[in-house]
Amino acid sequence: MKRLLLTGVSAFLVFTSCLVADPLIRKPVAAAGPKAAPAVNFRQEFLTQINRVRAQGCNCGSTYMPPAPPLNWNSELEMAALGHSQDMNRTGYFDHVSKNGRTMKDRITAAGYTYSGYRSFTIGENIAWGQRSIAEVMKGWIGSPGHCRNLMNPEFKEVGVALTNAYWVQDFGGRTPFEKKNARR
Repeated sequence: MKRLLLTGVSAFLVFTSCLVADPLIRKPVAAAGPKAAPAVNFRQEFLTQINRVRAQGCNCGSTYMPPAPPLNWNSELEMAALGHSQDMNRTGYFDHVSKNGRTMKDRITAAGYTYSGYRSFTIGENIAWGQRSIAEVMKGWIGSPGHCRNLMNPEFKEVGVALTNAYWVQDFGGRTPFEKKNARR
């Protein structure tokens, strides 16, 4: 039996006190990551910061989240995040549900991150707008209980993050394969 667990609903309540509304940073840019950093540095810096927090554990609001295993980068989750950040930037909205009604699950599975062949499937999403650096957006997400719980969720094993202009999207995933049956002699 497949178990489908969608997380991120708590992240649906956007932590707005961290968001900086600056009309100057809304001008479209071509790159999906920081202008001066190659994509590999963007990925590595995010993984380093996420996994540092996961290794230490932290308080998500009033709830202590114990250390969690490190995440690995996943290009399908990155593509889902990139599509959503580009869409929010292009059409001028900030939400987990796209203007065309597509949900996080719709976007992530369309990018190829599916549950077919897995015993369990867990996904989540953090979004932010206006932060100017990875450190700043991570600080905001850690300071928001719902976003922080996504960052610390031990069921998540993979992550993909994208930045388009000032729109940040962090998509999480965790899939558990079916156990292989031992062959008898």
